[in-house]
Amino acid sequence: MSDQMSLDGFEPKAERLHNLFLALMPDACAATQAQELAMDLGRAQGVAVKAERSARFHVTLFHVGNFLGEVPAGVMRTARDVAEGIAASPFDVSFGRVGSFHGKPGRLPVVLQGATSSALMSFQAALDQQMKRAGLTQGEHHRQFTPHLTLFYGRSPVPDQAITPIAWRARDFVLIRSVVGEGIYIEEGRWPLRAASTSTKPASNE
Repeated sequence: MSDQMSLDGFEPKAERLHNLFLALMPDACAATQAQELAMDLGRAQGVAVKAERSARFHVTLFHVGNFLGEVPAGVMRTARDVAEGIAASPFDVSFGRVGSFHGKPGRLPVVLQGATSSALMSFQAALDQQMKRAGLTQGEHHRQFTPHLTLFYGRSPVPDQAITPIAWRARDFVLIRSVVGEGIYIEEGRWPLRAASTSTKPASNE
């Protein structure tokens, strides 16, 4: 039992763990399709997938880090500044498979997979490079980016299988702060995908 007690005699409430990451989010149509698939697959395992989960569907692009209590202001500012400077045209995201990742027994991530377009992979690589160059290196980074969208956590593995593609046009990306274990997602920034502007020099009369 902790030696520190609150004034009213109870132990102080544990500090929340905040997870900060950059992500793509599906449009309403794709989110609805993903939710319907999640409910069908969940039903087969006796897992009730809540409808409101669709509002949290995302494809993680870069994990900034986990922070106890609050996200340091400097980290938040740097993440926003880097995101603001990213230039890329809108691109299509299309998931054509579903399956399971490894996880804790009875809590296996059931995910959409198969979105590996060159535009998506190039965008993520550029974002990853710029974030790390700015010093944001404490998050969970992997050698290879594997695009996926977590539908729910299943009791047993879902065999890898083809599905009718769930697709959307990515027109922006977001900075999300989630409160771990509470299902709370807070949007901390959103930036449109746009190509870098180019200046056109006037034609010479010479």
